[in-house]
Amino acid sequence: MTDPISDYLTRIRNAAAAGHQEVFVPFSKMKSELSRVLQEEGYIWSYEVDTSDSHPRLKLKLKYQGKTPVIRHLARVSRPGLRKYVSTDEIPRVLGGLGISILSTSRGIMTGARARKAKVGGELLAQIW
Repeated sequence: MTDPISDYLTRIRNAAAAGHQEVFVPFSKMKSELSRVLQEEGYIWSYEVDTSDSHPRLKLKLKYQGKTPVIRHLARVSRPGLRKYVSTDEIPRVLGGLGISILSTSRGIMTGARARKAKVGGELLAQIW
């Protein structure tokens, strides 16, 4: 697999479109941090590491409003073939502040708003609304 973050986002997108309550993704520290940000921002209920199989995996509980998923759109911005780095001034606002952008900074994975407050830039991983 050449882009595990893209696979992670696609699994969430497909599970939400199919109406699943839970989705399993292969574990990595990066995906765990992305899940932490999604939980803090209220896009998923919870996540946990499932070690019952031979390989650890993340179990995400998706959040819905009625029958519509809270996550309406997931977009991968920076990809292995074309990395997208932004400074503090260039961090995009997603849907006028209704969505979030996720950055990988020198201080860890964080939302665009937190990166702006901390005055750090980094790699723009994804945009979610």
